[in-house]
Amino acid sequence: MKGICHIWECLTKRENTVSSRIVRLAVPSIFANITVPLVGMVDIFVAGHLGNAGAATAIGAIAIGTMLFDLLYWNFGFLRIGTGGLTAQAFGRKDDQECARILFRALSIALASALLLIALQWVFTRLVFCFVEYSPQVEALALKYFYIRIWAAPATLSLMALKGWFIGMQDSVSAMTVDITVNVANIVMSLVLALGLEGIGLGHWNGLGFIGIAYGTLFAQYAGLLCAFLLFLKKYSRRLAGSMPVGDFLALFRGGQMRSFFGMNVDLFVRSLCFIAIYIGFTVISARYGDLLLAVSSILMKLLMIFSYFTDGFAYAGEALTGRYIGERDAVMLRQTVKWTFIWSMSIALVFILLYGFGGKWMLRLMTSDIQVVGAALDYLPWLMVMPIVGCAAFTWDGIYIGAVASRKMRNSMIWATVGFFLSYFISRMMWQDDSLAVHVLMAAYFVHLLIRTIYLTFNAKSIYKCVDV
Repeated sequence: MKGICHIWECLTKRENTVSSRIVRLAVPSIFANITVPLVGMVDIFVAGHLGNAGAATAIGAIAIGTMLFDLLYWNFGFLRIGTGGLTAQAFGRKDDQECARILFRALSIALASALLLIALQWVFTRLVFCFVEYSPQVEALALKYFYIRIWAAPATLSLMALKGWFIGMQDSVSAMTVDITVNVANIVMSLVLALGLEGIGLGHWNGLGFIGIAYGTLFAQYAGLLCAFLLFLKKYSRRLAGSMPVGDFLALFRGGQMRSFFGMNVDLFVRSLCFIAIYIGFTVISARYGDLLLAVSSILMKLLMIFSYFTDGFAYAGEALTGRYIGERDAVMLRQTVKWTFIWSMSIALVFILLYGFGGKWMLRLMTSDIQVVGAALDYLPWLMVMPIVGCAAFTWDGIYIGAVASRKMRNSMIWATVGFFLSYFISRMMWQDDSLAVHVLMAAYFVHLLIRTIYLTFNAKSIYKCVDV
């Protein structure tokens, strides 16, 4: 009986309200995240079933085309991150005018940046292909894919800003709805436009072939943008009516708030460059040791990404609530937000440690039917069991720091983590030159980068609480 009373007491405490809010914000983000891998799988499926191009060539072109956009769009991650943190704090202060200003400012920067990317598209592709070599067939298809999909840049960058704004407004359901709209539209339109109605058994149209995949993505991005604007009009047009006078538009780009906005985004831009450096470094280093180890390391990272899709949901929740309670100057609820965000995300980490430990072999077989690749990857499964421990803390702190708009600390953590990644790899390779240990060394370097992020952000956590004079 005492045990039941204790449970009821815990459930009725104020801190459980924070826990419930975290779950309500996190679950929609998780559902949206798990639809992301489906898009890539469908694109590869479509590319692998095109009769007018070799499957390997088409799949390779999709991989390269996707990489080109990763390199581009990762640099603009500040549109989501910065917008989310600033909006959450304005929401906490109940400052509707500032919420509207933040959104309009972010959308204006997104549109200007997209037009710049479209103008520089040829220069960008020429620059990348100076350093990356592929067969002429793969390069030709990849360029076709890129030159079509680049016209989605205005929608893609605007969606980053809108998603961050929705999360800052404590509205992860709208962000989820937009993500699912984009991903479902991408899947459907890629199938229809590439394979045609005949290819999916619904008619006699043959489709556009390979370029249909690019047009499908282009259509999906603008479908998502339309969905986001409709949600904005439905939920926020009345609330924000009059908060953003047309005559005051130029004021968005003047004064201290604009300088602060750009200063924060410069920090986040540097942070994105560090992520890209690790991403490219991991891939390039893997490729040096042959196709087998490249495949193994790629699959291991894909499996680790599945974990991050779940943890990111709680990081988004921590971001929204941290910003809100800093805006409200509520020190107690801020501490409870940090506490419960870590409790939930660490619980996810524990689940995935068990999943990788007991189901790792099954997951590898799900990723590939190649016995040689599965056999080689089994030796590295223990790394997947230790990554969630430090990865979870790093991802969770990221969300909390975003809500606190502590961009400088986030930037510094990634700079040190990037240095740690490359130093630990090269020092380890000098000590152990056996190529059979190459992937172990690479995974250890990735672990070190996560550990540095976790340690740095943990030791600087007091700066979060100072935001409310705790």
